[in-house]
Amino acid sequence: MLEQSCRSGDSMKNITLSADEKIIDAAERLAVSENTTLNEQFQSWLAWYAEPQLRIDQAMKTLDELKGKISTGGRKFTREEMNERR
Repeated sequence: MLEQSCRSGDSMKNITLSADEKIIDAAERLAVSENTTLNEQFQSWLAWYAEPQLRIDQAMKTLDELKGKISTGGRKFTREEMNERR
């Protein structure tokens, strides 16, 4: 899972959320019972929620970096060759 705390140099952005007052009160009591805060719980959930997109972003960045660095010499591979396990 992604690192949940903000490292030095990372920026934090404030957001405003709205929810039913009873739900917020119950969530705050639960967080206190778990020795944490609602803010920390939300940051943890947000990191979990965004993780798949962040992985996609990183994979696309890696592919972009590899473009132009790898060449097949114009050779086209068959489906069998591309799926071959060694």
